[in-house]
Amino acid sequence: MSKALIIIDIQNDYFEGGNCELVNPMEASLKAKKVLEYFRKNNMPVFHVQHINIRKGATFFLPNTKGVEIHENVKPLKSEIIIEKNFPNSFLQTTLESELEKLDIKELVICGMMSHMCVDSTTRAAFDLGFDCTVIHDACTTKDLVFQDKKVNASDVHNSFMAALGSVFAKMVSVEEALK
Repeated sequence: MSKALIIIDIQNDYFEGGNCELVNPMEASLKAKKVLEYFRKNNMPVFHVQHINIRKGATFFLPNTKGVEIHENVKPLKSEIIIEKNFPNSFLQTTLESELEKLDIKELVICGMMSHMCVDSTTRAAFDLGFDCTVIHDACTTKDLVFQDKKVNASDVHNSFMAALGSVFAKMVSVEEALK
């Protein structure tokens, strides 16, 4: 079974000074970098997903801004495919599925940002398309949310979404476990 790495939306706007700062993005990106280096060292396919926000009134990932650029910690090589997307689901109206099919990829290793949005949407879509998914849970992060006027801490958001994905849609592993 061939395997590919999907790195979702590790982009500048999610880091300090960006237009949509997450909780601990540097830590998650450095863990994603370790997985990326492993895939490169072993000549395994890598796909970078870059969200370009074209939604009216969008405030981050705006076209032609520094914030939309993929962060330097996981900067793509010229040989690596960049999938541009406009929705949380990395498969929706993109070439991701056809690019994976070209390489006969059956197993996906997924990491990135945000746990509750694009990582969740992409993992569920991949599962629905028949891919065997593994999420590197500590190479993902998110932000605090509000529900019914109550703050939900980013760690609780992240853990809830990882628990839900891990129940059916994906195997959950840490970077350390993935690189064994």
